[in-house]
Amino acid sequence: MRKIAIYGKGGIGKSTTTSHLSAALAGMGLKVMQVGCDPKADSTKGLMGGKRIPTVLDQLREKQDALRLEDIVFEGYGGVLCVESGGPTPGIGCAGRGIISAFEKLAELEAFEIYRPDIVIYDVLGDVVCGGFAMPIREGYAREVFIVSSGEMMALYAADNIARAVRNFSSRGYAQLAGLILNARNIEGEREIVARAVQEIGTELVAYVPRSGDIQRAEASGGTVFECVPDSPLCGVYRELAETVLRLSKANTD
Repeated sequence: MRKIAIYGKGGIGKSTTTSHLSAALAGMGLKVMQVGCDPKADSTKGLMGGKRIPTVLDQLREKQDALRLEDIVFEGYGGVLCVESGGPTPGIGCAGRGIISAFEKLAELEAFEIYRPDIVIYDVLGDVVCGGFAMPIREGYAREVFIVSSGEMMALYAADNIARAVRNFSSRGYAQLAGLILNARNIEGEREIVARAVQEIGTELVAYVPRSGDIQRAEASGGTVFECVPDSPLCGVYRELAETVLRLSKANTD
């Protein structure tokens, strides 16, 4: 089973990239599980026909000890298994702690042993890499980390912070930084800006996703380009990303 985490600044297209990666991997015949680690709980919406699924935390609050796997794991496009950790009631509690609680419940219910996915992808908010948001890095859930960024200053600032967090834990045998995915915003000199940034960060650019209106058209229909705009050139882009992720990630028997 491969285990990776996708980090990035909020609003940078991280969840869109992750959902398309999951769809591409599923199209290659792999069993994929995508775990959304953001209080907004919208990571898997594009795989679920545009609908939000019940979150682990919401179901925990409602069902407590009666909670079952089928209450929190849902099959989406291409057979992708979708999970959303969710977050606390607004203004009450810690979002990071919510992720920890969700992960603990998945482990308690033996989700990975029962579903036996070929690859698990954690979609993690990367504006603040602390507490629960760092859990995929520091607790051994993910083996490799990919960062999604544009060439915008704040996105690259977040990318640098994420890379620092990964390095802080790498000496303990936890996740390793595998590379940066450029989700283009078409700013002037963007590819050159990012090329310099990855050198400073100490990683490599592993994929370039061009800006395209096909993404917005697919999202308006509640899905990915594979489902809603199958003739889009982006389908090939995301398939190449899937092949790259498989090449850079390690299978293990955990």
